Amino acid sequence: MAEAIVAVLVDAPRHAALTPALSYRSQHLLAPGTLVRVPFGRREVAGLTWREGAGDAPPDALRAIAEVCDELPPLAPDWCALVEFAAAYYQRSVGEVALAVLPAELRRLGRDAVADRVRRLRRALDSAAAVHAADARPALTPEQAAATAAIEAAMARPTPGTILLHGVTGSGKTEVYLRAAEQALAAGRQALVLVPEINLTPQLIDRFTRRFAGRRIVALHSGLTPAQRLRSWLAAQLGLADLVLGTRLAVFAPLSRLGLVVVDEEHDASYKQQEGARYSARDLAVWRGRREGVAVVLGSATPSLESWRRADTGRYQRLALAERIGSAAWPAVRLVDMARVAKPTTGLAATMPAPGLAPQVVAALRERLGSGVQSLVFLNRRGYAPVLTCGDCGWLSGCPHCSAWRVFHKQDRTLRCHHCGLAEPVPRRCPDCGNPDIAPVGRGTERLEEQLAALLPEARIARIDADTTRRKGALEATLGAVHAGDVDILVGTQMIAKGHDFRRIGLVAAVNPDTSLFSSDFRAPERLFALLMQAAGRAGRDAGHGGASEMWVQTWHPGHPLYQALGRHDYPAFAASQLRERESAGLPPYSHLAVLRAEARTVAAARAFLAAAAVAAHALAETGDVMVYAPVPLDVARVADIERMQMLVESASRRKLQAMLQAWLPQLDALHSVRGDDKVRVLRWAIDVDPLTI
Repeated sequence: MAEAIVAVLVDAPRHAALTPALSYRSQHLLAPGTLVRVPFGRREVAGLTWREGAGDAPPDALRAIAEVCDELPPLAPDWCALVEFAAAYYQRSVGEVALAVLPAELRRLGRDAVADRVRRLRRALDSAAAVHAADARPALTPEQAAATAAIEAAMARPTPGTILLHGVTGSGKTEVYLRAAEQALAAGRQALVLVPEINLTPQLIDRFTRRFAGRRIVALHSGLTPAQRLRSWLAAQLGLADLVLGTRLAVFAPLSRLGLVVVDEEHDASYKQQEGARYSARDLAVWRGRREGVAVVLGSATPSLESWRRADTGRYQRLALAERIGSAAWPAVRLVDMARVAKPTTGLAATMPAPGLAPQVVAALRERLGSGVQSLVFLNRRGYAPVLTCGDCGWLSGCPHCSAWRVFHKQDRTLRCHHCGLAEPVPRRCPDCGNPDIAPVGRGTERLEEQLAALLPEARIARIDADTTRRKGALEATLGAVHAGDVDILVGTQMIAKGHDFRRIGLVAAVNPDTSLFSSDFRAPERLFALLMQAAGRAGRDAGHGGASEMWVQTWHPGHPLYQALGRHDYPAFAASQLRERESAGLPPYSHLAVLRAEARTVAAARAFLAAAAVAAHALAETGDVMVYAPVPLDVARVADIERMQMLVESASRRKLQAMLQAWLPQLDALHSVRGDDKVRVLRWAIDVDPLTI
């Protein structure tokens, strides 16, 4: 039998000289999506057979496939189509995307090792423990019943479409997800549920496991060990998993019987990948649902403005859960005008630098202590203080390698750069003038915790941020203490402000949220409103604990429209106002953006690369159809001694923007390939389609 020529994808970056797939000899034709190992340069690497890319070279001129992993069925055509779409839309090579979304352990192992893992997985599932009784289904509220019926009706249609479930925090969105998943499983289908962050997966897995006792539920997220991730992926690919729950990477889970996709907190920025292929898992979930003919449910109390706009125009079906479960009421929002807060002149508070906690907030916290109700104090800045300074010469604790401050962490007496990771002991004296009196300026969660302990010594205080949760199990232990009632005041960053079902929280205080109000990033107000609404939603979820709940917001701009809408818990009004501003400015969702970012040893090199790229872009763009803006530095322009600049590209037509980007890439490759000293040439460049930050 004559040998066949097979196209194989390998994990290689896009380059003008590299075709989408490489050609190899095979003893017989292989179905697209088959896992193989092939020689690549001097190495042997994992690859996937593909349906396009094989050339016309005679077999004798090609290298042979080293190994075929025939223990696994080929990846389904729908999965291959998803990868191809993601690669094309986000301007990456198909091989880079396809191999990157496979488990690292799968790419490393040979055929025999994969076969062994499959056998062990099947044995483990066959010998699983006996089925326990499932949790009882709670009675639905009228709003939940209406939403559930609407989703079930959509799932029964040939083209279910996308459903935007606008449910306020505490309205019971998860129960609606459970009912929809129940319908999918009853029909012999699989369900995919996405959450934005790893720390939200355990409680959701627990909820689904208790409801669907006896069903096979697996997790897919970056917090798993390589072996755990491979096991979950194999269960999905082999059709052994009924439900897959995970973070953004799980959108690529191979599910041949997919019947439902749920994207919880669909507005969350964590769904956007920030390295490599910069894909949006939410948007890919919508595309996947449309291609595979399954319902996609996007849930949020504060939907993204893009999703809200699509619901306004009828592209998405909008369902509402406007009331909280039971008799739980929304917290009353109280704005503290920090311009009117006088700094105390006596007592402990006088030693605290302004702006600290306002007296009204401290009084409210003390009152909750007396009633046994928990409080949450939210500050989206970790560390003790953002910067140290010398009062004599004005020295500031800047990072020598980044255009950013090194943050003071008091617990281990270090100055840490949160961008490059540089950590050094706090100097005993000012490095510039020798003054021993250097002091912290501003505050982070560590300092806030210290202040609260001094002001309220009787309170049991816990803190959750990236510093306190580094140790394995630390987050779960602290959350367990909160749920058990062993914590009076929980201090933290945005990690505590969303997704958690705290039943005893009666007071939420937001400290210094103003920094996003006047940002140059047009999405900053949307992110701030969503974060504050999520934080507010942690309070008053159980009417049986402490009666009326409150949210205190310390602000220097109490009259700002954002805070006025927050006070009314009025997301539709906020969204309408923001959409009017976006439309008048020609910003998304009324236009489409891409950003070209460049990194170099010098600012001049980065700017020169982007200037040459702009010339090429202007030549490709049709007159007036694509706007190319001048290069500008990023907010943090230098990281680890690398200068970073970016250039915005904008168009009213998504199709025309995509066409220009596709034609632009080979020219960018050519510009990057120009030889020269590192000081005068760009080191790295990347295109970010639909960027979340600019």
